[in-house]
Amino acid sequence: MRRSSLFAVGLLAQVLATPAWAQLEQNRPQDKAIGFQPPVTEVAEQIQIFHNFWLMPIITGIVLLVMVLFAIIIFKFNAKANPVAQQFSHHTGLEVAWTLIPVLILVIISFKSFPVLYQQDVIPEADITIKATGLQWYWDYEYTDPAGDPEKTLTYSSIMLDDAAAAAAGKPRLLGVDNPMMVPAGKIVQIDVYAADVLHAFAVPAFGVKIDAVPGKLNQVWFKVDKPGIYYGQCSELCGALHAFMPIEVHVLPEDEFNAWLIRTQAEYAAIDRLDAVQLAVAN
Repeated sequence: MRRSSLFAVGLLAQVLATPAWAQLEQNRPQDKAIGFQPPVTEVAEQIQIFHNFWLMPIITGIVLLVMVLFAIIIFKFNAKANPVAQQFSHHTGLEVAWTLIPVLILVIISFKSFPVLYQQDVIPEADITIKATGLQWYWDYEYTDPAGDPEKTLTYSSIMLDDAAAAAAGKPRLLGVDNPMMVPAGKIVQIDVYAADVLHAFAVPAFGVKIDAVPGKLNQVWFKVDKPGIYYGQCSELCGALHAFMPIEVHVLPEDEFNAWLIRTQAEYAAIDRLDAVQLAVAN
C-alpha cells in the first residue's frame, strides 16, 4: 500500500545522510554506450558470454552470407548479364541444404542457450524474498518476516524523483527513486513479481533479470550480487502513459549495513502504523 509522502521524504533524507550509502558506486547506463551494461551476477555474465561469443558470430555470419548471395544475384543474374533467363523449377540439393543448415544452426543455439535458461529459471534456496508489485506507475516492495511477525513486515512504495530532486540527490535523471530496494551483498535474493493493474516488467540489466509482472499471476526471479553498489533498471513492458517514468533502483549493501537498515526501517514503519491507528481511533 502506498505510504505517505512525509515518510518518503524522511526515508530519502536518511538515505542521503548515510555515508556508507552515499559512497556506493552507481552502476548506471552510460551515454552513447554500445552493448550490455557490465554484468554483476553470474547469470548476467553467462548471458553476455552466450550473446557475444556464440549468438553474435552466428548471426553475423548469416547476415554476411545473405549479403554475398544478394550481390551475386544482382551482378551475375541481371538482365544485362543474362539476356535469356534460365528456366528451371527447383534444385533438390539446394532445398535440402537450406532446410538442414538452419536446423543445425538452431540446434547449436539451443544447445548453448538451454543451460543459461535453466540457470535463470531454477531458483536456489533464497536468503531473502522480496515481493515486488508493479502499479501505474511505481513499484511496491514488501519484505516479509520469515517468522510471520506482522510487526516486522515492511512495505513501501518506490516512486521516481523529478529532475530537481534527482539532481539534488546526485542520482541519474529518470532512474533515481525516493525509496530504493535494499538487498544484502553476497546473498541469494528472490523477487516475487506481481502486478496490481496492468502488465509491467521487472528488469535490471546488470543482474541479467527481466520478468513480466502479470495481474493475478506470480512470477519469480533471483539474483546474487557480490559487489555492493547502486544498480538501475526500468519497467520493460508498455504499461500506459507514464511507462517511461517507472524506474527501479537497487542498493546492494554489505550484510551488516543491510541488517541495520532493515531493523531500523521496520521499527519506523511500525511506529507510523501505530500512530495512524491512534489517529483513526481519535477521528472515530
